[in-house]
Amino acid sequence: MTAKELQDIPPSSRNDYIAPAPRVSVQAFCVTAETTAAVEAAAVDRRLGKAHLTIKKGGMPAAIEAYRTVPTPNVIIIETESSTDILTGLDQLATVCDPGTRVVVIGTETDDAPYRELVRRGVSDYVVGPVDTLDVVRSICGLFSVTEAAPVGRVIAIVGAKGGVGASTVAHNVAWAISRDLALDSIVIDLDLAFGTASLDYNKDPLQGIANAVFSADKPDSAFIERLLAKCTDHLSLLAAPATLERVYDFGDQAFDAIFDTLRLTTPCIVLDIPHQWSGWTRRALIGADDILIVAEPDLANMRNAKNMLNVLKAARPNDRPPLYCLSQVGMPKRPEITPSEFAKAIENKPIASIPFDPRMFGTAANNGQMIAEISARHRASKMFVQIAQQLTGHGDVKKPRASFLSPIINKLRAGGRA
Repeated sequence: MTAKELQDIPPSSRNDYIAPAPRVSVQAFCVTAETTAAVEAAAVDRRLGKAHLTIKKGGMPAAIEAYRTVPTPNVIIIETESSTDILTGLDQLATVCDPGTRVVVIGTETDDAPYRELVRRGVSDYVVGPVDTLDVVRSICGLFSVTEAAPVGRVIAIVGAKGGVGASTVAHNVAWAISRDLALDSIVIDLDLAFGTASLDYNKDPLQGIANAVFSADKPDSAFIERLLAKCTDHLSLLAAPATLERVYDFGDQAFDAIFDTLRLTTPCIVLDIPHQWSGWTRRALIGADDILIVAEPDLANMRNAKNMLNVLKAARPNDRPPLYCLSQVGMPKRPEITPSEFAKAIENKPIASIPFDPRMFGTAANNGQMIAEISARHRASKMFVQIAQQLTGHGDVKKPRASFLSPIINKLRAGGRA
């Protein structure tokens, strides 16, 4: 296989999840303005937040000249100008390159250098240009990811634009829809350690939960977290909050990183029920999620908060899908409301759902420890939760039960019995 033939590998074979890079130094030697722009955009991507990336001009010759007098970084990215100088240039670079430095080459469609020869000369990755931002991010992060333990999980963060808007209710019902209607194994993590309601909503009373993991002296592994989970259904588990005030729950920015990373390895979908507060760890959890849903009521304060949150999160995640939002408790009697169209105009985007105000239905569900779909699968809100689950996960098809070959006979017997 030649370097040129690598471009025929379909994008669908790539893993959607890109593991963040560790604290490494990266220097890129670019030739074209397009590659320079892609690397500049990659430098501010959330997955390269710990890396220190600098950009220089000149390609292979500039890299060889630069490292004659200075040590090489952890990663060197080199854009090549033509197909004839790659192997020769790599041989010259090897004479000035420190051991352990990893080299990424950005080539052209006309490159005919055999990929085996590139690897033999120490190239860690080869990318056919023109490259986009995610190509650069994926290449750098891929150098440090463990391929034997490729993450399979998708993290969905759900948070309220204001307290009391029903974000936890939305999170729990959406997780239920993901597990039941989309048949994806899922875990809900209640991150409101002091006042979380997930255990009440799912009618569970676990003795252990998220507090045991976050306060553990050892790095949590899959087996340890598995023991902390409360089983809700065949496809849904809960990492519950203690909901006690016996201690103060102050966390550092990275307090939950190890827990999320561990769960990604084994669980297809992780739903984060994030409390309405703005701190280092909540901001980090939101930015680090694969998808974000903001829940807001149709009033002025919610509109302002939602707009601010969307703007901040979009700026911090320029290479991810923009956060989504939905409206909650729409149509409350005697309450002046901002219409969905006015809300969308201010936010500059439409809500993915407008969940109706129904205190009887939601109150009954909360008091009974049930989901809305358990009480009424045909309720408008039940269908909306399924639609939200589909949009957040990208799974458009709802699971349908397999029909038995005896179904026609059973249906006739039932019809006869009713007659």
